[in-house]
Amino acid sequence: MSMLFVLLVFPTTSCNKNDGPIFTQGQPVTDIEGNVYNTININNQVWMAENLKTKTFNNGELIETTVPFNKDLSNESSPKYVWSYDGNEDYKSVYGLLYTWYAATDNRKVCPASWHVPTDAEWISLTEFLGGDSIAGGKLKESGTTHYLGPNIGATNESGFTALPSGHRYVWGAFEAMGDGPVWWSATEYNFDNAWFRSLGHSNKGVRRDYYPKNDGMAIRCIKD
Repeated sequence: MSMLFVLLVFPTTSCNKNDGPIFTQGQPVTDIEGNVYNTININNQVWMAENLKTKTFNNGELIETTVPFNKDLSNESSPKYVWSYDGNEDYKSVYGLLYTWYAATDNRKVCPASWHVPTDAEWISLTEFLGGDSIAGGKLKESGTTHYLGPNIGATNESGFTALPSGHRYVWGAFEAMGDGPVWWSATEYNFDNAWFRSLGHSNKGVRRDYYPKNDGMAIRCIKD
């Protein structure tokens, strides 16, 4: 009597944190001003692979800026502003813009239609998939020192997120950390005056989760609804 052996072959995927690339490229998305952004699929999330650049809410109204660009906002209530780093428009095309939390979460919306500013929980989901806060930053950062200060520790960009060191703006008007790392808003409040953010640095491969005043200026990475 002969016996028949059947070998079953199942498809495999490289989309895990231990085996090769962990992303697939998504379809580009365009904001209200016509800025076009690359996108990436990471796990069950679709992210922009670039920082937001628009100065216009989705209803067509302009997002204000300050004159001077380093104006102290300590005494302003719920300011809705946007800036280029150090007031220099040349930075916009590479690093995107910096927004107050109130502009980021305004009901006129800064992200393109069907996209939104990520919540704290959505940031947690991303970093956990990439191995946790202690190592996820390296997988998010652009590698090398074209934009980052050296040494750009642990940077592999294996997620395809291509995080650039866009820095941020303090409430009192000082700009800091371009070249060191990005600082991104979440849409989630910590308390009445502060909201959660994420940041990366050139000198480590971690992700920092902390909170800053809502009047600070930070970058935005939109995520698909």
